[in-house]
Amino acid sequence: MRFHGARILCTFLLLIGRAPFHASGGAARPPQDAYAVPSPAAVVKPAAYVSLAPVPRGKEFQVAVVVEIARGFHMNSHKPSDQYLIPTSVTAQLPAGIQLRDTIYPDGRLEKFSFSPNKPLDVYTGTVTFRLRLAARNDAAMGATTIPITLRYQACNDTTCLQPVKVPIEVKLEVAASGAKSRSVHPEVFSAANSPH
Repeated sequence: MRFHGARILCTFLLLIGRAPFHASGGAARPPQDAYAVPSPAAVVKPAAYVSLAPVPRGKEFQVAVVVEIARGFHMNSHKPSDQYLIPTSVTAQLPAGIQLRDTIYPDGRLEKFSFSPNKPLDVYTGTVTFRLRLAARNDAAMGATTIPITLRYQACNDTTCLQPVKVPIEVKLEVAASGAKSRSVHPEVFSAANSPH
């Protein structure tokens, strides 16, 4: 029995010897929610939509970037409350023949958080839609076209801010000859984006 007890004690000492210790002498434990914090890119789910199919040369069209923000998180609006806060931005790398007319950001909402109880912050929560007004010039290459877009944001919850990230989004469209017949697509996305807040 004495040998058996000594063996158990040695096994226990070996196990705790492998665990990191705090200065106070206790075994270090990760915070309770250490594994619950998602990666910054996982906090949002972006999707892109084009307003016309196909897009004739010489015609204006729109791209909507619809972003779903995870429950409990927010990101700063395009015009945040303080200069040190990172604004949300949508940037397109336009191929030759595609022209940017305007980028339309929705208004944010003023909300208070535990880290800023006295000053509300201008943020996006839930689902937000960003719009790009574009035009296909007469020299735009016809056929399948891809527009790379970068969504840059910093996501925070009530206690923690994650690292700022840049999320790539691809917009695919078809460019047709000038005067070609086209139709409006995804009206539910663009009608909601054009409605007043």
